[in-house]
Amino acid sequence: MSAFATDQIAERISNIRQGLPDSVRLIAVTKKFPSDVIRAAYEAGVRDFAESQVQEAIAKQFELQDLTGITWHLIGHLQRNKARKALEHFQWIHSVDSLSLAQRLNHLAQQILVRPQCCLQVKVVPDPPKYGFTLEQLWSALPDLNQLQQLEWAGIMTIPPMGLDQAQTQAVFEQTQQLATTINQQGFQNIQIRELSLGMSSDYPFAIAAGSTMIRLGTVLFGQRSS
Repeated sequence: MSAFATDQIAERISNIRQGLPDSVRLIAVTKKFPSDVIRAAYEAGVRDFAESQVQEAIAKQFELQDLTGITWHLIGHLQRNKARKALEHFQWIHSVDSLSLAQRLNHLAQQILVRPQCCLQVKVVPDPPKYGFTLEQLWSALPDLNQLQQLEWAGIMTIPPMGLDQAQTQAVFEQTQQLATTINQQGFQNIQIRELSLGMSSDYPFAIAAGSTMIRLGTVLFGQRSS
């Protein structure tokens, strides 16, 4: 269960939102939290929720069918065999981390007639444990990604490596912002990066300073996860 009571969740959401620029979208990361935490955040005005696992999200969505106007964001690594379910249950997929996954999503999206908003998960500095395009892989894949017209290429998502200090974290976010600008200058017809999915509970102020338009907050809103 959440470490925070419902009234604490509402207070934390209110305090954080008061400090956010209008250009920044607050996404509540509810992985490993029960549905009543989502309901508390919804009652506090949040409408964007993120999950890491497709099956966990589907179960919560079933329990929360009475809540309208929610936008669901997938932020965890997506296995190819879960791609169809992800397209059926999420409006945003932040973790498109390879060309092969993108091609799979595009093929399935054509079949079920959806056009999801997608972010390219990119590692702007080397980070072997994480999923995501390296810069070399990204530049090689962009012409092919541009052909996948059933996907709305709207953003870039980055997670800084573990163990960075504040200046290094800020630099990663700034490099991501610069990467988005450079991509947009290439003139790709179907790739126009307008969203930067940068920043989590521990580093979101640095992300905002670097131009983030989406911050993904979990523990700062809800407390520590039980597992």
